[in-house]
Amino acid sequence: MTTFDDILEEVGKFGRCQKRIFAMMCLVSMPWAGVYVGIVFQGYTPDHWCRDSAVVETRQACGWSLAHSRKLTLPQVNSSGGVQPSSCEQYQLDWNSTSLTCDSQELDLGRTPRTACRDGWEYDYQGRQSFVTEFDLVCAVSWLVDMYQATLNIGFLIGSIAIGYLADRFGRKLSFLMSNLFNAITGILVAVAPNYVSLLVFRTLYGFGVKGGWVVGYVLITELVGVEQRRTVGVLYQMFFSVGILLLPLLAYFITDWRWLQVVITVPYIFFLSYYWFVPESPRWLLSQNKRSEAVKITEDMAKENNRTLSKNIETLTDDNAASSSASFMDLIRTPNMRKHTFILSFNWFTSAVVYQGLIMRLGILGGNVYIDFLISGLLEFPAAFLILFTIERIGRRLPFAAANIVAGAACFITAMIPDSMFWFKTAVACIGRLGITMAFEMVVFVNTELYPTFVRNLGVSVCSTLCDIGGIVAPFLLYRLAVIWLELPLIIFGSLAFVAGGLVLLLPETRGVPLPDTIDDIEFPDKMKEKLSLKNQQLDNLLPSDDVSSNKEPATV
Repeated sequence: MTTFDDILEEVGKFGRCQKRIFAMMCLVSMPWAGVYVGIVFQGYTPDHWCRDSAVVETRQACGWSLAHSRKLTLPQVNSSGGVQPSSCEQYQLDWNSTSLTCDSQELDLGRTPRTACRDGWEYDYQGRQSFVTEFDLVCAVSWLVDMYQATLNIGFLIGSIAIGYLADRFGRKLSFLMSNLFNAITGILVAVAPNYVSLLVFRTLYGFGVKGGWVVGYVLITELVGVEQRRTVGVLYQMFFSVGILLLPLLAYFITDWRWLQVVITVPYIFFLSYYWFVPESPRWLLSQNKRSEAVKITEDMAKENNRTLSKNIETLTDDNAASSSASFMDLIRTPNMRKHTFILSFNWFTSAVVYQGLIMRLGILGGNVYIDFLISGLLEFPAAFLILFTIERIGRRLPFAAANIVAGAACFITAMIPDSMFWFKTAVACIGRLGITMAFEMVVFVNTELYPTFVRNLGVSVCSTLCDIGGIVAPFLLYRLAVIWLELPLIIFGSLAFVAGGLVLLLPETRGVPLPDTIDDIEFPDKMKEKLSLKNQQLDNLLPSDDVSSNKEPATV
């Protein structure tokens, strides 16, 4: 019988057809960046202070400066930037019943009682409208901003599992198209949400479809290319997320209303519905569902686009995973090595999400030029991808993976200790941390697939990656709440998590040059697997003693 991998040798492992589909699927990664970290611009919290209607009216009538009117309204408080007017308190005075004229001089209000803002807030908009300013999510209710990101990750968590199941049950293509239709509808609903409660509901639904569709796209393209190209294709597919990171600040600079920015981020998902006519179903999935005729038809079309001609072997094409065992969650924790792999990989998924999201969202609270800072941060994603491609086949997986985490952790610690006066040095060290965690995040994706046997590999990746979504739920609360105590405190937490993650990675086995395991025994007894592989190679050498073994193979007809 002939497997799809055998036929792929004749079709072309990465021919024109696969390159076209790969280029189209890479576009799917770009709008996901806006969904994932768009909170930096959509949830921007500007300088704000308590509004007093009577003082505002007098200011407008008398032509007072903003600073003068704020002295009559706001008490002075100590902050990391020195003594500044309070953002969340005002003097407990009723200026409507108090004599206040244009000739009023500065008053001594030091002993005047204070109270929380009673008449809303004023904002230093700086030309940007966010959902924070629209719904007044500051001071006592500022934690609701965290919920905007947390609900998205709740959607990620549920959606990645549900859509992953649907992709296995009903096909990659159908699940991909349905998720994009869902994304288009819910994305527009987010943009027109009338209140904050409905915004959170629509945001959760939005997350349900976005990540699941992205993962299905990842699976689809890797199932269409040869084994040798899967890792490179996977890394480059993720790298287009970085392209989206670069485009986001440019869009946000020109689109200053958070609702219209949401519309622009959502529009690509409408465009992706056209893939119905250009992207085929995965032949591997069709074979697993005993839909051989459809798989053969798509394979023949791929060969035609690649200018290849298939041999008669296509008539005996069968499912190469038909003998796979059923998998259960207990398989991931029943034996010592499987249990160790599950714990370490899950912790790394969690850490990568917390530190990655935390460092990006931190740009929105530093007070600098958020557009330039975000753009510089995004540029660092590209060296991370190239470092991975350069090191994983030369050095291996374990050391670069561990080093990326440790470098990210060290950079977080050092950045927290550098004074603000050394701005460029602090920025450079922070950039190194961003580079490290980006590299770690991209590596955990494919290292996860190499440390589980075939029959439980998809389940293992799904279970471990759910910790990524839990990390995404936790990240905004860690960042925004701890930053109120001390701006650099989140960096200490991020650094600690990254150090622990890097140390745990060193406990994993090296997988460079090691065949993918097929059974749990291959994981628990790796030495036996190596002996079995060595014996198999010796047997092949004995069967094919000729100096020119390749001369016995029939070349594919072009």
